[in-house]
Amino acid sequence: MGKIASEALIERLIDWGVDTIFGLPGDGINGIMEGLRRHKDKIRFVLVRHEEAAAFMATGYAKATGKIGVCLATSGPGAVHLLNGLYDAKLDHTPVLAITGMQETSVLGTGYQQEVHTEHLFADVAEYNLVIDNPAQLPGVVDLAVRTALARRGVAHLTFPNDVQVADADADPYAHVAPARPPATAPVFLEPPGVPRASDLRAAANVLNDGSKVALLVGVGALHARDEVLAVADALGAPVIKTLPGKAVIPDDSPFAVGGIGLLGTRPGEELIEECDTLFMVGTNFPYTQHLPEPGKVRVVQLEADPSRAGARMPTEVPMIGDAKEGLAALLPLLERKKKRGHLEKFQKSMDKWRKDMDALENPKRTPIAPQYVMGVLDDLASDDAILTCDSGTIATWAARHWTIRGDRGFYLSGNLATMAPGLPYSIAIQHAFPGRQVIAYVGDGGFSMLMADFITAVHHRLPIKVVINNNNSLGQILWEQMVLGYPEFGIRYSDEPVADFAAWARSCGGCGLKVTDPRDVEKAVLEALNHDGPALVDVQVDPDEPPMPGKIQYDQAKKFGKAFLKGQPRRSSIATTLFKDKIQQLGK
Repeated sequence: MGKIASEALIERLIDWGVDTIFGLPGDGINGIMEGLRRHKDKIRFVLVRHEEAAAFMATGYAKATGKIGVCLATSGPGAVHLLNGLYDAKLDHTPVLAITGMQETSVLGTGYQQEVHTEHLFADVAEYNLVIDNPAQLPGVVDLAVRTALARRGVAHLTFPNDVQVADADADPYAHVAPARPPATAPVFLEPPGVPRASDLRAAANVLNDGSKVALLVGVGALHARDEVLAVADALGAPVIKTLPGKAVIPDDSPFAVGGIGLLGTRPGEELIEECDTLFMVGTNFPYTQHLPEPGKVRVVQLEADPSRAGARMPTEVPMIGDAKEGLAALLPLLERKKKRGHLEKFQKSMDKWRKDMDALENPKRTPIAPQYVMGVLDDLASDDAILTCDSGTIATWAARHWTIRGDRGFYLSGNLATMAPGLPYSIAIQHAFPGRQVIAYVGDGGFSMLMADFITAVHHRLPIKVVINNNNSLGQILWEQMVLGYPEFGIRYSDEPVADFAAWARSCGGCGLKVTDPRDVEKAVLEALNHDGPALVDVQVDPDEPPMPGKIQYDQAKKFGKAFLKGQPRRSSIATTLFKDKIQQLGK
């Protein structure tokens, strides 16, 4: 049996260390599927139920492992389905390779069935984007695609007409009319140097040493630099704010941690931004500029891997280009340890108060069930190396405030795209990558229902993920966003009859499914799911009127919230009662 061009593609991916491809077959990629079949002993194809899930899986896999994620879809509609997951990768600077099929070359341009020119469709999302129309391009373009994705921390796309897929691997059917030949490349990627210039390090140290109220803002680019972040924070006596994607940079119980900023942040985090005189941004391009200091109010130092992002959010006095871990290690000897610790101690006390307030909201006696209590139970029972994946929405607020980073715990969500539905596919890919760890998807009913079919994928591949659904029978985040604009809610609650029973769905798939409507059953159900030897799902019916309030409420927010009530906000009595209960419980602590 002769070697086909698709094998050259697959073999080169194997050379790059790729051991998993997430995807869904189709007649536009049957040649690639044959290449995978011929090399199934070296590379695993994870069959999914939806191509969007495949792209999310590739993205989650890359975020958690640091390796390139790979997804595969057929021509036309299959390729279209990949886009949401690929934009998640693009916006969160995650290396992913997407491979798609295309109609055979002889019919392109004729309006043939499923003829979608994916090289145009993917032009915005991809850093490298190519139609392979000659087997002689292989394996060189695979090297370029993978290397570009890794170097630019983004998406690469190769689309492969199906007649070229099955052509002889050594076919070179065209005359060479130019003084050129396909380049001889190698499956090698070298990380750029990680230590900033010495002059930049000295300038940064001078600014940081001069500051009396220094704050660190760390993001996902510093996830591998925990020890260095803590050492620099200790030297500067600086509290540390974490972006939500960077939640796992340092433990939440660290004496330097003050949580986050923004709508999902903490009161101490917001107050620190208001009071600091020097801001050191490490591994973050935090987009929500409204929650950063006013330009000119503070001195800013930034350590950023990408020169194009340095100074993109704030006027930055000293931008340093380099890796967070290597850059902080080089900076540390130049810092003068601050003897006065009053600034740090003030925010340690403030965080003690904040933690007590959050604990008070985890009330096991509230009916309907408080979502904070569900997250608190999960936090208590999960292992110290558990990995939590999270959807966008109100669940992100509860996870941000009630999922405690301790030990080797991880946390992954769609950061900049903030899309619905990645929690489940992320968990599947991460469980595949880390079979010995506890992987939990904490999702809302809206996001879960979008891609719930892929719970079957977990069962099929015997991946013991745990899914906890914060079921408020609505699109909860949008509800509160409408109210903060001053509008009554509209079009965001699902009908009460019938209420979806996701636990029954899980059981029908062959997994464990548990439905919880009574707060007394939450702990027992979560424990049973965590101990189950296989995929398990806990569907918890929570209070639909629990608002994810900002850490520090601004006057304008409160004013517009009140306007929504005056304009006829449905269920305003229930919402007001919930807010009253929250405040009483916090005062009681």
